[in-house]
Amino acid sequence: MHTLTLATLGLLLANLCASGSARAQAPVPPPRAANPPVLIAMPDAGLRGAFEAANRGTLDAATLAAYSSQPLAGWLQYAALRKELATLPTDRGGSFLARHRGQPVAEAFRNDWLAALAKRQEWAAFLSAWNDRVEQPALRCAQLEARRALGRSDERWTHDAQALWRSSGKSLPDACDPSFTQLATQGGLSPSLRWERIELAAAEGQPAVIRAIARGFSGDDAAQANAYAAFIDAPVAEVDGWPKTARSRLVASHGLAKLAKTSPDRAEALLPGIASALGFNDTERGRVLHPIALWTVASYLPESARRLAAVPLPAYDASLHEWQAREAMARSDWGATLAAIRRMPDAQRTDSRWLYFAARTSELTGDAAGARTLYRQAASKADFHGFLAADKLEQAYALCPWQPAVAPAAKQAIARDPAIVRALQLFALDRKGWAQREWDEALSRFGDEQRRIAVEVAQDNGWFDRGVFGLVNLGGKRYPEETRLYQLRFPLHHEATIRREATRNDLDPAWIAAEIRAESVFDPNARSPADARGLMQVLPGTGAEVAAKLGVPWTGGQSLYDADTNIALGSAYLRQLMDKYGGKPYQVMAGYNAGPAPLGRWISQRPAMDADFWIETISYKETREYVARVLSFSTVYDWRLNGDAQRLTERMLGRTQGTRKGFACPMAEAAKAAAPPPARPTLKDRRRR
Repeated sequence: MHTLTLATLGLLLANLCASGSARAQAPVPPPRAANPPVLIAMPDAGLRGAFEAANRGTLDAATLAAYSSQPLAGWLQYAALRKELATLPTDRGGSFLARHRGQPVAEAFRNDWLAALAKRQEWAAFLSAWNDRVEQPALRCAQLEARRALGRSDERWTHDAQALWRSSGKSLPDACDPSFTQLATQGGLSPSLRWERIELAAAEGQPAVIRAIARGFSGDDAAQANAYAAFIDAPVAEVDGWPKTARSRLVASHGLAKLAKTSPDRAEALLPGIASALGFNDTERGRVLHPIALWTVASYLPESARRLAAVPLPAYDASLHEWQAREAMARSDWGATLAAIRRMPDAQRTDSRWLYFAARTSELTGDAAGARTLYRQAASKADFHGFLAADKLEQAYALCPWQPAVAPAAKQAIARDPAIVRALQLFALDRKGWAQREWDEALSRFGDEQRRIAVEVAQDNGWFDRGVFGLVNLGGKRYPEETRLYQLRFPLHHEATIRREATRNDLDPAWIAAEIRAESVFDPNARSPADARGLMQVLPGTGAEVAAKLGVPWTGGQSLYDADTNIALGSAYLRQLMDKYGGKPYQVMAGYNAGPAPLGRWISQRPAMDADFWIETISYKETREYVARVLSFSTVYDWRLNGDAQRLTERMLGRTQGTRKGFACPMAEAAKAAAPPPARPTLKDRRRR
């Protein structure tokens, strides 16, 4: 019996890519809705109104009782109880916890209830409601205070208080102060424990915490701790009076590293004298030289190359390796760029990004054959740099979709799961935090197949971002095969509106879809901390300006939560940016993310640089990755919309009428190559024919 293992498949895939055989593969069609949607009942207007009344504190008992058999009955009661916490009788709070034990709504209520009981200093009820899974530092401090107030300051209490003391170098909540005072009174805060937390605070750059701890010292210890705090605040050269200890070196190196973020020149000037006075080792020097180099090169300052070279190799990390390559790119020094890439660790160097740029710079330094080999390796990846590499090779884009069939009964079972029902109904009510709690509880019980089905059910019911936050990376574990679930990871909604506004504004509809995927994952109610709203995350001020120019009705920022309005205004804004910046989508994307001032700076710094290098040398990590992501998403959405795609190298320059390309799956060819040859028929087989 012949089987094709993942390892064998990967080896064959690499060989196929290296030989260029991907060009001969059959095209990959875009996904179709293979599994019928399963819809759940959503909250009606009456239930929506009941939640709104609960939020106002005006929900009456009769209305609450009328919904007692609904899936969201517990959450509706929770919403009502939140308005009563200051005076809620303890037996009612305890009753709610008991009735909903083990459900996400109980844990949400527990946190609020514990905070209210702590404020009321009802410590017996607090401990009755306590659960050791509670993580908030303020509540953990309150739990110590409850035990102390009830005379339970025993050995276990001391151990728990000391553990909390050690837990962070940052400031802990004021609720911790009484317990820490008691700990000190009992002799549980030894000088060594105080110094231990001072070292944590120094590493976190927290001088105020150090000063607070120093109040527990006297004499020389107090003076030295305050000297450390002053240095973290504002490093100075005079450290000759410090003890020549590992602690002094730790504080000084962290203080200089903190300074380097805002003033790398000053940090570099102070380093030699302080390092000599305290006897820095290579680790401590590297701790300072790393941020000096990083915060210099991140702004492409003149001393970048020299400071990068000064960092000891053990202090180099992935970020610094990348910046060394990026800094050389910014100077168009292709030999230095290639050398920096070759110095990267294997795992980093074989990422599609650096395979592509190693190929690009090999090509520019005269090694065409080496470049082609590297392009072939990069082109096996279905991402921005993989697509660019495929363009260099004039081959199809590598894409291997996986669309597993789902048994209708299995999908129906997930759609009936009470936590999934509650999660989707809460999402429909725009209670996203509560919905997330129910979702997490459901996934904690599901296997991988059930989780993938849950994502599909969520998208059937309008919660599209589960294809991003429910797949591939979860709970510290990675599921790489799920990157191939393109239908789930790249949802497509409002297609008619997207096509209409693309035509109206002479834009690529795949670009608009990609912007929506990157900005909101098709959530019409999305709102950012900066108040960008809706599908394309348009700011109200921008929306008002664009609406006025277009003559579109505008009723305020709430208009942006209407999908059609948001797509119309967001698309028109992209058109305005295209006209302003010479029709170069990659620069428009950078401006859409970072704003006009940084974009203007990047254009003026590197006005003639090729688009791929220009994108990679964007100084903001978020924007650099955003531009690459949207361009990659545009290619995938072009495939979803049309079955093929505009060449990425032309797309990012705004050329929409050029050659289109197909998609092919190297894995399909690899599997075919690995299949055993058909068995030679036996005499018995021939007789049967």
